[in-house]
Amino acid sequence: MQKLWSEWENVKKRMGKKALMLFLDYDGTLTPIVSRPELAILSAETRGLLRELSENESCKIAIISGRALSDVKEKVGLENLVYVGNHGLEIEGPKLKHVFFEFDEFRAILDKVKTELAYVLSVFKGSFIEDKGLSLSLHFRMVSPGKLIALRTAVREALVHHVARNRIRVKRGKMVFEIRPPINWNKGKVVLWLLARWEFVFAGKKAIPVYIGDDATDEDAFTALKGKGLTIFVGKPGDQTAAQYYLKDQNQVLVFLRKILTEKADDEKKTL
Repeated sequence: MQKLWSEWENVKKRMGKKALMLFLDYDGTLTPIVSRPELAILSAETRGLLRELSENESCKIAIISGRALSDVKEKVGLENLVYVGNHGLEIEGPKLKHVFFEFDEFRAILDKVKTELAYVLSVFKGSFIEDKGLSLSLHFRMVSPGKLIALRTAVREALVHHVARNRIRVKRGKMVFEIRPPINWNKGKVVLWLLARWEFVFAGKKAIPVYIGDDATDEDAFTALKGKGLTIFVGKPGDQTAAQYYLKDQNQVLVFLRKILTEKADDEKKTL
């Protein structure tokens, strides 16, 4: 994995005058990681950049989040974007709305899991469950470091029989357990689904996908886009990732978006 800025000229050359299909994670990518999900607020500057990029005819943007669809839509608040919630399970955008899972029967399983986890977590101060409708997130960022091993062990013991019976799937993220339906669908799958759709919309015009994310749940997308586009990890370069490049934090993501906007504006001037 290489620092993006050290390879900027090569990256810029790869993007060239191609249309951009920009896939962005929310938490940890567009906003800093915070103690509770509701505190992750998108800055006015970032929202403005996303708005300007979305108004460019050669740029498509999708926010790919583990949050519930309604939550991430409210947090970003722009109309021309595609929003993907629950790690790809639900999607909505201009002339587009789809849920990739028949949910009704699974809700009863989630309710049971939620009740069992609430009992387990009652002894771990700082942990809490976020119910996202189609999935659950068990957050433990605020749990005392000395109790983390005990918490992880207790959670695994509570969930193991559900996993063994293929009732749920569990994915580790940054200080979170993601509890999802037992289907082979993730951020990588939904990105490829969108990619095929957007390639059709661009009608043969050369286009390149760019995915930016910071968490283990983004690795599915990094892997899916291998050899197809640009993949950028947000965080320390020592972290294990399938991404090609890295940016150290959200401020550098903002700089990258600003550079893309400048390049697109220059391309438009040259065609006038």
